[in-house]
Amino acid sequence: MDVNSIAVLILLGSFFVMIFLRFPIAYAVGLSSVFCMLFQGNNLNDICRLMVKGISSFSLMAVPFFITMGVLMGSGGISQKLIALANACVGWMRGGLAQVNIVASYFFGGISGSAAADTASLGSILIPMMVNEGYDADFSTAVTITSSCEGLLVPPSHNMVIYATTIGGISVGSLFLAGYLPGALLAVTLMIGSYIFAVKRGYPKGEKFSPKNFIIQLGKSFWALAAVIIVVIGVVAGFFTATESAAIAVIYSLIVSVFVYKGLTWKGVWKVLDDCVGTLAIVLILISTSSVFGYCLTTLHVPDLAAAAITSLTSNRILLILLLNVILLVLGAIMDMAPIILIATPILFPIATGACGLDPIQFGIMVVLNCGIGLLTPPVGAVLFIGSAVAKISMERVVKATLPFYMCMIIALLLVSFVPDISLFLPKVIGGYVPFGV
Repeated sequence: MDVNSIAVLILLGSFFVMIFLRFPIAYAVGLSSVFCMLFQGNNLNDICRLMVKGISSFSLMAVPFFITMGVLMGSGGISQKLIALANACVGWMRGGLAQVNIVASYFFGGISGSAAADTASLGSILIPMMVNEGYDADFSTAVTITSSCEGLLVPPSHNMVIYATTIGGISVGSLFLAGYLPGALLAVTLMIGSYIFAVKRGYPKGEKFSPKNFIIQLGKSFWALAAVIIVVIGVVAGFFTATESAAIAVIYSLIVSVFVYKGLTWKGVWKVLDDCVGTLAIVLILISTSSVFGYCLTTLHVPDLAAAAITSLTSNRILLILLLNVILLVLGAIMDMAPIILIATPILFPIATGACGLDPIQFGIMVVLNCGIGLLTPPVGAVLFIGSAVAKISMERVVKATLPFYMCMIIALLLVSFVPDISLFLPKVIGGYVPFGV
């Protein structure tokens, strides 16, 4: 075994050992990189330099801004308004509250960009409401956690920014536009699944659709939804960069939460910002350590080795795409979302765009959706734990109730994987995106 092979074994072996020993992911990434670089005889100063370089990016500044925007909006009293708007849209259907849950997640996802925030905020309101209306608690929780993944696709999503920065050379505006239709597709598949269950179990309908009520609720929700419009249109039209739009969105969210909806006091704002610091510290430490890990992967030619190994199994494009999805789903079961984007994407990207012929934008949507499903998958699934805690039922019951909804999500994933225009239609038509390789 040559020196490079031993270094790869040290890097990946120590990383997965620490993952299974339940080390914090940032420590596992950082320590495995240190072990590998020490074996190669690198100076420890190089590790510090790479960590600083990893977060010294103007584009990455959008990530803490978008996270702060989501926390401000989520704490500013908009949840009830978005639920009321969703109820005005689809509450009249059979199993109306389940449909409201799914549509509200689509709206709220555009504000928070976080499946965990969606589950904690909307779930704490909608799950008890659904149970009081005669819905089963495990069904209500399953609908809540699966629909929360829409927020990962609907812009502005900080995970899209992380993907764009990791790959490089991809328009964040195009990625934002690309998320709308896949997010809507996921919502539709979940709504169909919920409707089937509602009919089978006899869940109730809501009140008859009222255009007047819809207009009233849309007016009340306008200020919240306008934040998304400002960010997406501003970036796509080129008025400002993703980072500048994120900074504007934070200021706008602060004004709306404090002065328009009045869901936050100035004292509450400081508490929200204090909560953000913890989240941002975790994200930025992870990005910095992942930059060292990525450097080790690149110098050891791991992406090339992985591409050769996977393409040696089959040259069939369909099977390769399915294999990429399986790899991402398995990683999602044992790792959180950001580490997968930062670590696995550079390895799988050459296969996706080369042997599979996928556009980088389409592949980005695939990665995010796979990671979203992973958030609901034991043993690591963070959103699964949050849903179980909010509903106060066992995780086993939640997983069992979620199984049919996994199928809905897999259907959406397969459609996104094999129908490029689901992801690329809006970037081509509105954003002027030029397809990869043209």
